[in-house]
Amino acid sequence: MTPPDTLRPVFTKTFPPAMDAGGLYISIPYRTCSHLCCCGCGHEIVTPLSPAQWSLTYDGENVSLTPSIGNWSLPCQSHYWIRASRVRWSRRYTPAEIDQNQERDRRLLAAHDREEQRPRRRASLRRYFRFWRP
Repeated sequence: MTPPDTLRPVFTKTFPPAMDAGGLYISIPYRTCSHLCCCGCGHEIVTPLSPAQWSLTYDGENVSLTPSIGNWSLPCQSHYWIRASRVRWSRRYTPAEIDQNQERDRRLLAAHDREEQRPRRRASLRRYFRFWRP
């Protein structure tokens, strides 16, 4: 399989059983994106959309995913960015850098999960509507 240098956005509810190598499949209802690894190895890459994981930008034609895609658990260990639908390759990370990135990602996700579970105070709503007058 030839590695793609661009990914076209494909908006869908669910992902197809067989994905096209040049597609970035976006499921808004499930807040998830998926594509085949851009190195050409054929592995399916799933990127959950959330403030603690990946965010998607769509300008009506092109898509960008933030942060980068680091496939550290795959044999290829590819690492790239998707910016304006183009695949931009990153340098190879050392095993120590991969460990550091994975640990940071775990901490960020755990902190986000803890924040999501905290009860919200009603007083904080008053702050947002303080200047609002019907």
